[in-house]
Amino acid sequence: MFTFLFILVAALLVYVFKGIIIVQQQEEVIIQRLGRYEKTLNAGLNFIFPVLDTPRAITKRYSQKGMDGHAYYFSKQSDRIDLRESVYDFPRQNVITKDNVSITINALLYFQIVDAKSAVYEIENLPEAIEKLTQTTLRNLVGQLELQETLVSRDKINNELRTILDDATNKWGVKVNRVELQDIITPVDIQNAMDKQMKAEREKRATILEAEGLKEAAIKKAEGQKAAAILTAEGVAQARVIEADAEKEAIGRVIEALAKNGQPDKYLIAMKYLEALKSITAGQNNKIVYMPYEATGILSSVDGIKEMFNAKTGSN
Repeated sequence: MFTFLFILVAALLVYVFKGIIIVQQQEEVIIQRLGRYEKTLNAGLNFIFPVLDTPRAITKRYSQKGMDGHAYYFSKQSDRIDLRESVYDFPRQNVITKDNVSITINALLYFQIVDAKSAVYEIENLPEAIEKLTQTTLRNLVGQLELQETLVSRDKINNELRTILDDATNKWGVKVNRVELQDIITPVDIQNAMDKQMKAEREKRATILEAEGLKEAAIKKAEGQKAAAILTAEGVAQARVIEADAEKEAIGRVIEALAKNGQPDKYLIAMKYLEALKSITAGQNNKIVYMPYEATGILSSVDGIKEMFNAKTGSN
């Protein structure tokens, strides 16, 4: 009798412990009772009826890099549904663009399960379904674009791909947060042609920039020469004005001094004549003696100056 009770208590304890399920934070467990959905277990301590209640497993996909550097993918069944954001690194796919160029693309997909029940019951193999959907959608999008547009429109492709995948996976209880195209690999001959084109474009831009620089420099130089010429002309004109004003003032004083007792007109003519004769005979190596034709006129003018000074002295 004691042995029977011991066995009964031990079996009861085993049954109770079998019915205890501890769920980690950000995880859920789907429970079926006799093959039908019963409830979803959230994080914390949960109880089920063993034998009657069983967890429903979900397929998970993992990737691991081998020693050769390639990524290897494998799947396994797990009764714990991870609600955290997951990332799928899809293998490279061959895609044909609108202009019939075959390119290779690989992508990263960031998603998370927001409805564990739908992820288990609405799709058989969730990772494979997401992968195949991503592949077909990517081929459709790239097939509508030419090669050049594909290379410069990564953000556009990422956004459109994310929107389409998010709408399609919504019934599976999955939220696609973002999609990132990693590498876009073109054929070698196409890549060489693109490199030559880019080099030609760079040389063209360099030539244009150099020509624009020379043009701007020439304009700046011409503007500087123009400004310098204007300033020089203004300086010469101002100097002439100042000189003329000074001469005007000097002549005015001479006229004022000789107005009463002299002949100012003859004085001024004589002075200008002498200045002109001095400039003609100027120079260290000048050995020629100039005798003006109107020498008598000069002498008479000098006599006139003498008379003016004598008259002025006599008057004083």
